[in-house]
Amino acid sequence: MPYELVLLKNIHDPRVKEIDRYIELGGYKTAERVVKEITPKDVIETTKATGLRGRGGAGFPTGLKWSFVPKDTGKPVYLCCNADESEPGTCKDRVIIERDPHQLIEGIIIAAYAVDCHLAFIYIRGEFSLGYRILDKALQEAHRRGFLGRKIFGSAYDLEIILHSGAGAYICGEETGLIESLEGKRGHPRQKPPFPAVQGLYGCPTVVNNVETLANLPHIFNRGVEWFKSIGSNEKNTGPKLYCVSGQVNKPAVVERELGIPLMELINDVCGGVRNGNKLKGIIPGGSSVPILRPEECDVRMDFDSLAAKGTLLGSCGVIVIDETACMVRLALRTARFYAEETCGQCTQCREGTWWMEQVLHRIEYGHGKPEDLRMILDMCSNMKGVTICVLSDACAMPVEAMINKYREEFEYHIMEKRCMVSAHAHA
Repeated sequence: MPYELVLLKNIHDPRVKEIDRYIELGGYKTAERVVKEITPKDVIETTKATGLRGRGGAGFPTGLKWSFVPKDTGKPVYLCCNADESEPGTCKDRVIIERDPHQLIEGIIIAAYAVDCHLAFIYIRGEFSLGYRILDKALQEAHRRGFLGRKIFGSAYDLEIILHSGAGAYICGEETGLIESLEGKRGHPRQKPPFPAVQGLYGCPTVVNNVETLANLPHIFNRGVEWFKSIGSNEKNTGPKLYCVSGQVNKPAVVERELGIPLMELINDVCGGVRNGNKLKGIIPGGSSVPILRPEECDVRMDFDSLAAKGTLLGSCGVIVIDETACMVRLALRTARFYAEETCGQCTQCREGTWWMEQVLHRIEYGHGKPEDLRMILDMCSNMKGVTICVLSDACAMPVEAMINKYREEFEYHIMEKRCMVSAHAHA
């Protein structure tokens, strides 16, 4: 039975970016009904019942996150849409922003209403200049129609949405780094607790949700809990999911399928298999920060729990396919270099560890490695995990550690032979 598109159903309609076309297709009717006919508490309970988990990487239950917002504090509640899509290999939120922006705005209205928020923010990645312009126009259209502003849809509920462009820092994809940046400060993640739901933006209760998470809400309240739960691999992994498939694959694409599609079905049946008929070497399932899977480990469903059982993560769903022509030492070096450049520098283990790891991998890659280097890098990795304010340090350590443990012979060949095993075999 073919999969029915939900989130990407209208992205090939060039007019859907315009509010008239979006309304023609039934847009904003669901948000209007929610605001006029459903209580905020029931919106939260319905979202809980669907099992919707955050699509930004952590996979935390969305309705449960909303329920943590305290009531009657006397402070305003803020909602922040995290559109700072920075994870290498990930490009799903960008598709929603650029192709179907009103779907996102409608989702924000529903989420904001649920938590009694009257001022919401969209924090968009600085490099997404096209997406910024499209969203800005869409917000103006919604405002003119009375879908934003005072007494939206003719109800008693007020909501404003502010679009804010970041400066392209990876760390601002972390929710407290995003909040610090919104406040006009450096994007330095905060110690937790307190969690943003209790003390977030401007010291007030704050909910941070990802673009894809919010885009699910109009469909949930249009088609119901049981419909949403009927999609997915099990009761803990429900709903549609966007997968960003890139790397050495024949048909790289942003693909929508159920949460929990088998990984090799996604690669072979949907994306045409490994490029040029080459042999599969490994797959990174959730963006550059998660451990790689060897070919024999790739018989796995693409959901939060199945991948965790394999020692990796669904993360941001940036699926990177790697074939036999790729050098693991070079991949490890490029990974460490990225995180060394993106660390905010607050924590010693991250600031010094990412830089040091890059230096050691650089010397291995360029023929100056020492036999003790691999043990030293693995020691670095163990000392960088679970000890910092945010998980950027872990995001560098986990993938590099997995590459060394799973492809150790390549690293040893670089050290002993002073050249690349892959290129040596290619020229043999």
